[in-house]
Formats: sequence, C-alpha cells, structure tokens
Amino acid sequence: MHTGKKLVAGAVAAAAAGAAAIGISVSAASTATPSKKPTDAAKQIQLSKNVPTATPIKHVVVLFDENISFDHYFATYPNAQNNAGEPQFNALPNTPSVNGLNSTLLNNNPNADNPQRLSPSEAVTCDQNHSYTPEQSADDNGNMDKFVQNTTGSSCSPTGSPDTSSYGPNGIVMDYYDGNTVTGLWNLAQHYTLNDNAYGTQFGPSSPGAVNVISGDTSGAETQGGSSSAVINGTLNGDIDPYFDQCSNSSATPSGPGEAGGTTGELTGKNIGDLLNTKYLTWGWFEGGFTPSSTKTVSGQTQPQPVCATSHTNVGGAAVADYSPHHEPFQFYASTSNPYHLSPTKNEQVGTVFPKGVNHQYDLSRFNSALKNGYMPAVSYLKAPEYEDGHAGYSDPLDEQRFIVDEVNAVEQSKFWRHTAIFITYDDSDGWYDHQLGQIVRGSQTPQDTLNGTGQCGTPAQSSAATADRCGVGPRVPLLVISPWAKQNYVDGTFAEQASIPAFIEDNWDLGRVGGNSADSTAGSIMNAFNFDQSYGSAPAIIMNDTTGEVEKTIPAKPPASGSSDVVRHFHINTARFAGFKQNAEVSAAAARKARASAPKVSLSTRSSGRTVRVLVRTHGGSGALTTARMRLRDGHRVLVDRSVTVRDGRATFVVRGGARLHAGRYRVTVTADRGGAVAETNRAVRIGS
Repeated sequence: MHTGKKLVAGAVAAAAAGAAAIGISVSAASTATPSKKPTDAAKQIQLSKNVPTATPIKHVVVLFDENISFDHYFATYPNAQNNAGEPQFNALPNTPSVNGLNSTLLNNNPNADNPQRLSPSEAVTCDQNHSYTPEQSADDNGNMDKFVQNTTGSSCSPTGSPDTSSYGPNGIVMDYYDGNTVTGLWNLAQHYTLNDNAYGTQFGPSSPGAVNVISGDTSGAETQGGSSSAVINGTLNGDIDPYFDQCSNSSATPSGPGEAGGTTGELTGKNIGDLLNTKYLTWGWFEGGFTPSSTKTVSGQTQPQPVCATSHTNVGGAAVADYSPHHEPFQFYASTSNPYHLSPTKNEQVGTVFPKGVNHQYDLSRFNSALKNGYMPAVSYLKAPEYEDGHAGYSDPLDEQRFIVDEVNAVEQSKFWRHTAIFITYDDSDGWYDHQLGQIVRGSQTPQDTLNGTGQCGTPAQSSAATADRCGVGPRVPLLVISPWAKQNYVDGTFAEQASIPAFIEDNWDLGRVGGNSADSTAGSIMNAFNFDQSYGSAPAIIMNDTTGEVEKTIPAKPPASGSSDVVRHFHINTARFAGFKQNAEVSAAAARKARASAPKVSLSTRSSGRTVRVLVRTHGGSGALTTARMRLRDGHRVLVDRSVTVRDGRATFVVRGGARLHAGRYRVTVTADRGGAVAETNRAVRIGS
C-alpha cells in the first residue's frame, strides 16, 4: 500500500531547510547559512563560490568505482613485470613501497592458493562473493586465510575463457593486476598520494558502500513493497534498489508517484547532500545511464515512468546495461532523490537547485558537458556506466581505466584544477583477497557475523543496536588523492574509510555532521595526503593515454601572479577537525617556493612488558614541515599494528597493548617519518614476553 512517505519526508526536509534559513540548528548543521535563497542558477553559483573553505580546495570530485581490494590492484606496487607487448611501468626514483604482498605472501600464502598475476589479456574475470558474512569468514579472525573457500564467486569456472564473466582459474580470488594493466592508477599514485590504509566503512557489497561514501550511515533503513535480506535490524546490509527511483525494478508497476514498484529500500536519515543544501553549495551525483532511454505511461500517474535501458559493450565484447539503480545512493533518500530522472536544460544549472525536480542527480554526461563549458559544482560524485566501473563479471580494469583517465584529464585541463581535489576509491572489495585486516571500530554481534567466531565481529563492548549488522571497518580498498595540493609520489598510511570522504567535505565547508549513527564523526582524516605548507598547489598535472594509462604530457604548476588571492601567505586550517594537521601559519609565498623538503634523522627505543610494547620515536633535523610518524609491528609477514601520529617537539610515542594476539617471541618494529614528503625509515627487533 502506498503510504505517502515521499510527501512526509519531503515536508520534513523542507521544514529543516526553512529552520536552517532562520538560524535554528538542524541535525548538527553548521551556522553561517546564507540568508537568501537563490532565485536562479547564476545567483546560487555565486553564493556557492562565496562559502569559505578551511583549505585551498574549492572543488571536490569523487570517482567512485566498483569492487576492488587494495591488493587486487596494488599488491606489488611499484614493481611491475613489464612483459613485452604490454603497457610499461617504471617507477620514479625514490618511490615508496606499500603494505602489499611480500615474497612470503606471494609464494607461501596461508590461503589454499598463492596469488597469481593477471595480465591485460585477462581483464574480464568472474565476479567474486562480496556479501557481508562471507567477507568476514574469509578474514578468519584476522588470519586472512579463508578467501578461496568463502569469497570465490559462484560463476567462476576453471574452464571459463579469458575476458569472459566465467573466467575463473583455481584460486582466482587471490589474484592481482600490476602496473602493466592498471597503468593509469599506478601513474596517478606516482605523481600524487596513494593511501594503503583505507577501508570500506563496513563489510558487504555495493549499496552499503555507496551510502557510506555520502553519509557514513546505513542505519535507519526500511524496505518498501516486501521484505529483503538486504535490510536487517534496520541496517542496509546488502544490495537493493532504491525506493525513490522509478528505474528501480522497472518491470514492476510503480507503487505511487515518485516511488518504485516491487521490493525496494529506503533510508530515513541524512546525507552529505542535505548538509550541502543548507549553504546552497553546488553539488551533484553523476552516473552513467541516468538519462532515460525512453518513458512509458503508467495508469494513475501524471508523470511518465523513465526507462533506463542504454548499454555499452565491454572489452570482452559483452553488452552491459549502463545504469544500476542500487549504485545510486542519493535515490534511497526522499530529500535528495530525482525519481523521474529529470534533467537540467542548461549547463549553468548543473549542481544548482534549478530546475525543480532534478534535485542534484544527473547523468555522467552532464558533468562533462558543464565542465567543458566552464561550470563545475563544489562537490561532484562521478559514477561510470557499468561497463566502465571496474566491477568484475561485467566490467574490467581496462574499461575502468578509460573512465578514470578521461575524467581526470578533463579536470586537470580545466580552469578549476588549481583548487580541486579528486578522490578515487571503491564501494567494496568484491571479495578479492587482501592480506590486511582493518581495525574493528564498530562491532556487531548478530547471526550474520562470523569474523571472530559465530555471531561475533569485534567485541561486545564495541557493539550496540546502532552498529548491528554494520560491523566495520570492512575490507581494504584503494584510495588515491589527486590534486595540485597533494603530496607527490607519496604513500599515506593514515587510517581512513569511506566515511572519511564526507567528513572531509563537511570540514572543508564547515557543514557540521550528518548526525544519527554516522561514522563521519570518527572516520580517519584524509588531510595527511595534502601539503598545504606551500604558497600554491605545486603538483603538476599529468595527462595520460586512456587506452594504455601511460603518461603523454606533464603540465607543470604555475605560481599565481603576485598579489593573487591564490597565494596562501597566512593560511590557517580553521576547523578543530584539522587541528592535528595544522601547518605553519606564517609561511610566505617566497619562502614556500624556495623550501625543499628533507627527511629527519630517526631514532627508536623500545620497551616491552608482558604483552605491551612501547615505542618511543625521536626525530632530529630535516626541513621545517609537519612530521608524521608511522609505526608498523610485524610478526613475520603479518602486519599486526599499523598506526600514524603527528610528531610533536621531535617526539612521538606508540603504545601497543596486544592481548592474546601478541604471543611471546620476536617481532619487528618499522617506523617511517615523513616530513613534507621526504621519508626516513628505521627498523628494530623487539622481544615480547619470556
């Protein structure tokens, strides 16, 4: 039965917007809301430009792709095999290594099969099992040794042909690509920042991951039109089409105006779009295939139902539908949905509230058209059509590379590049092998949980009704930060998760928090990927070939003209969120241009008592930029602890209370100290227990 939920939710959203306009606090929203609602697109664009930011970043672009674990793409970075006939990758001098697969994990892996390199001729493979429970079972209490049994896909066949959706040699779930296939991503890592300590906010597949990257909160979920295992205990735990999207379950009759038919999911909380709207910031979600291919008349409805049926052919020759409703997270919310897939009439309307009904949800082509014509929202999420989104089974790294390279090239060559940050990350791991267990910061103790035993993920003390069936963090995924302000050729070990992206947006524009049960308030910060201790963003733009991923041209960054507002002479990071990364606030433009980063000297002292280890780090000398220390504690090939802190007054202390996982024996401590992109490393053995 139609319940009128859309009208009720819309009224609540309108009331919240009205309250914000007269200065009433709504769900942790920030102050300084513009007093006048814009009357046309041009006025909103100007309002958006005038909203101050905490950093020089005025535009955020999120390329949100599908189903890749960190090891699946970066296991051997920066070392590629470089076979003849394949795109070549040769690392730049002093390229740092990552927490990837060492010789032991490659040749004597604790899983049933060793990882094997996949070549460009094996781009399309079978899809792996990436559901909530199997992913936990594969991690096996942190032993990371049950992937073959638990996350190998049901469509994988040892007799399947390469570049087909059934291609699945024995142990394929363990396998990885290198810089001869994911060449474009490796080249981006070479010139900007790659985070090797980023994770899904929770275990599970696409829909939860998509929601977490815009809100950090999959609680408050409801089903409409029936029940579904994708919604458990009020949590979005699996894949389901969104209620406020009439391309969902397109063969079913819509349940009411602006609502999908069949069984769908709805989220009742807030998301980053709601917060951006409080300051009339321009923003949008842009997804391939969102523009309907046709419409059809529905009895009892005045608005025709959209039909999203466009398709493309992937590198393996298979036809793939462009649009996936369950990949479009804003359509789960009444406040940010565009149920009929309406489109703007002019490029200058993209990102604004005009025309009515579009509500910031667009086809990917709208972003590209607007950018080409000189318009770019403050915040843009870009979602490829399915054949280019990287999802195993129907997409692949070569088609995905074309999407990534084309979008990055376009932004880099636009007038907005100087003040832009591009984030590339993923909705889930697809179940592909990754050797690193993330920190469990939200526990769950339900029948769906198996990480630490039957019905357990994390400890009871970490678990509550608010975190039930959303245990996390989940599997490790790639995260790249591309910007003139990004650290160059840098591997960032700072802990991050999908919710770190909305947290960055919230802090940069002082939006407050999503509220509710969102992970945005506790997510690790992405700020360490940037270097704001300079007068202008100095990382060059690299223009790549979208077929090979190889660099074709480098565009050096040019300093702004003297007196330009682009020169950061007295730059203050002005939110408490960024306090730990505050840079020298009195750096002049001339001094910043002359500054050259140099690594400090590092000394360690270690002390162990029982199963507690204390590591004292001292740094001496080097350039004057902020120093970050990263400590890893290893037991053979296993990384048991991976933490980063800011060095204060030349000192930093790590304390590890390991409990039962730190048995008596010898361990290795590795500490790296990064000062403005220059890195020093020190190793020491430590004995624990008797």
